[in-house]
Amino acid sequence: MRNGVEESAHRGDIVEVDIGGRMHRALGDPDHVVNLRSAAKPFALLALLEAGGLREFELEPPELALMTGSHSGEDLHVRTLQALFRRTGLSQAMLATGTEGMPLDALTAARLARDGERPGEVRHMCSGYHTAFLLLARVRGWPLEEYWRDDHPTQQAARDVIARSFGVAPARLVASIDGCGVPTYAFALRDIAKAYAFLADPESVRSDDARAGLAASVAIVRNAMLAHPEMVGGLRERLDTSVMKALPGRLVAKGGAEGLRCYAILPGPRAKGSSAAPSGLALKIEDGGATDRATSAASVEALVQAGVLDGQALRVLARYHRPTAADPHGRPAAEAIASFELAPVGELLG
Repeated sequence: MRNGVEESAHRGDIVEVDIGGRMHRALGDPDHVVNLRSAAKPFALLALLEAGGLREFELEPPELALMTGSHSGEDLHVRTLQALFRRTGLSQAMLATGTEGMPLDALTAARLARDGERPGEVRHMCSGYHTAFLLLARVRGWPLEEYWRDDHPTQQAARDVIARSFGVAPARLVASIDGCGVPTYAFALRDIAKAYAFLADPESVRSDDARAGLAASVAIVRNAMLAHPEMVGGLRERLDTSVMKALPGRLVAKGGAEGLRCYAILPGPRAKGSSAAPSGLALKIEDGGATDRATSAASVEALVQAGVLDGQALRVLARYHRPTAADPHGRPAAEAIASFELAPVGELLG
């Protein structure tokens, strides 16, 4: 909106489900099939943990969180990865992420440009993710070369563990190529929300659930992300990081490209004194998010309507809830406003 005039509109779908897949809230089409993109990272990392990589490489929670993240390429992220490379005998020259458009952090990019420094692959938002594949190849004794190809054993292992996390057969996965060159997979939005509910509380999965064997590793990934949100995004203006910091210990946030946002909501109190079981919430903006303004506004509003976000935490996230555009003099000139009702499914059916 600009001075009361609607300049553009963005449509999308939102769904919240519990760990068994039962819908709690929905808007639009919960069966909308979307690519996971970077939202696959917390689940693909399980392949490294299941292979014994945690013990083999003495991986620390900040390193694990960085491997799930789409980080900003700040010095904090680079130092963490470089220390890991030195300790494990890998080289950052092995990374095959490319460098286009990196780093994401504007201040870091400006400093590198000022100093005449070309950003390397280690500054790429997916360098932590790619490092996990290199470590997986190392611990399994697989070739390190071309680890990114879909027929490489590391990618086959990631495919299998993602399928297990979603409770489907690997042969049913719909694969495509992500922006950083590795495979990613498509699911209905409700299935993505269900997987994130599993991430929220893996310990509550029944023993006869096909996902139960992954529960211990999923808990390790969740705890690392909860403890180090700055590794998942960055120190400055990253929605995933900011939401997790505003609600410490309450949810895991992870975005995917083209307007996908996913939230693993841990069990606990919600607005107006209510309490709720763990759930997953996923939303997709149809046009890809318009430089994230739509995904930011819709994410915060959805968490408000789900009873997860209110009070001081909501005030902290106000700049994401109604993101503004300023004129050259710093005056707010326009804002994005989330306008929808995320109704409980029972009310919709009634």
